[in-house]
Amino acid sequence: MVMIGGDSWTQIGSSIAGLMFVLATLKQFFPYDLQLAFQEFVLATLQRFPFVQKLGEWLIIFFSPYVHISFPEYYGYQSNEAYTAIEAYLGALHTDKAAQLRGTLFKESKILILSREDSRIWDEFKGVKLWWSSGHSTTPDGDSRYYQLTVHRCHRPLITGSYLDYVIEEGKTILTKNKQRKLFSNNPSSYWHNYRGNLWSKVTFENPATFQTLAMDPKKKEEIVDDLLKFSRGKEYYTKIGKAWKRGYLLYGPPGTGKSTMISAMANLLNYDIYDLELTTIKTNTELRKLLVGTSNKSIIVIEDIDCSLDLTGHRNRKKGKSDNFKDDVDQKENELENEMSSKVTLSGLLNSIDGIWSACGQERIIVFTTNHVDKLDPALIRRGRMDMHIELSYCKFEAFKILAKNFLDVDSHHLFERIDILLKEVNMTPADVAEHLLTKNENKDVESCLKNLIQALEYAKKKAKSKTVPKSPKHHSIYSYLCKR
Repeated sequence: MVMIGGDSWTQIGSSIAGLMFVLATLKQFFPYDLQLAFQEFVLATLQRFPFVQKLGEWLIIFFSPYVHISFPEYYGYQSNEAYTAIEAYLGALHTDKAAQLRGTLFKESKILILSREDSRIWDEFKGVKLWWSSGHSTTPDGDSRYYQLTVHRCHRPLITGSYLDYVIEEGKTILTKNKQRKLFSNNPSSYWHNYRGNLWSKVTFENPATFQTLAMDPKKKEEIVDDLLKFSRGKEYYTKIGKAWKRGYLLYGPPGTGKSTMISAMANLLNYDIYDLELTTIKTNTELRKLLVGTSNKSIIVIEDIDCSLDLTGHRNRKKGKSDNFKDDVDQKENELENEMSSKVTLSGLLNSIDGIWSACGQERIIVFTTNHVDKLDPALIRRGRMDMHIELSYCKFEAFKILAKNFLDVDSHHLFERIDILLKEVNMTPADVAEHLLTKNENKDVESCLKNLIQALEYAKKKAKSKTVPKSPKHHSIYSYLCKR
């Protein structure tokens, strides 16, 4: 129990009386923001005195009848969506009166977006004045930014109820309106300053690919688009069946058949961000899990050429020995260094991250694997339910060619189409190669010249394919015939 003498109580009483007089004067003659600033100053000053610290929290509450609500940038491993929404709301708040502004102009946009960068921002809601401030705190896990809302405690029910709901909804609306799709790439763990920062680098995603311009069978395209749209609207359905709101797509086929283009079309259709996950830079399963948890909702997580990324094919290579009898110490050290720098991500670690308990830490996520050799992948990696749709992207057929002709030459029909249709049934040529031959159109070449150029390329490919199938005569054929005659 704290014991305070009579002289101390007299001193405290006189100080309180003086402060009350000053506060009453402030309320009468000075604006609200100056009143609040002075009270915060008084509170900070009082807390320095030992006798105030001994009196406990009740005296602090007496002099500071305000509620402080903090919104950190991160909550555990995940980013705090409330922080992001508040940042958008405050950035657009009363920019005509702001002392500090940030201007942003996105590519292909004619509108300059101005947002506030003040460290303190005043707001008013239904006649109640509020004070927002920004700052950062340092923890063992690194620096973390936050927003803090200050309001008189008598307005607490209004603020914690309708005001914060209003701010979050307005912030989300602003984010949707100004959203630019982002392409993320994971940083090596040596770049990570803490467990939740600097995991991903990002750039604005500007690939214009759409399903309308994608060269593939229209019926298959329609099926994929319907599946994607159904997934994006399926929140209640996934909750009902008790599954995480995610879906897996396996894209496979020869190089140049449009796997990367389809991923871009998916992102543009759904307005999702893309996370390009490079497995070879990830050292452990724990790092992989941190990266996946650090992705946002409404995103596509892509692992391209997964058959080449890691030893996840099911055909395990033998481990190299640390040293052999014929190797010297230098070779041994090089092997040890290579071992240390190589990825230790395992098949089970990847499966647990994308389809285990941790996969439920987030919503509305699409996981895409691409491969040129689907037969090399471990069956556990691509089973139904993990990769929900298996989409084969094959060589260019006539229906896909017509889309390319429309894209590049702006024609729907031509008398040379019949010949091209016949050749495409006989020759394996990827949509990328077909497009490359159609791109030769310039000011001096008309549509027919471009189509003839494609026909010439197809006929050459057909002739080349036939020459490979003709069996070659053995070098000893003449000697063999001579011996048989004898």
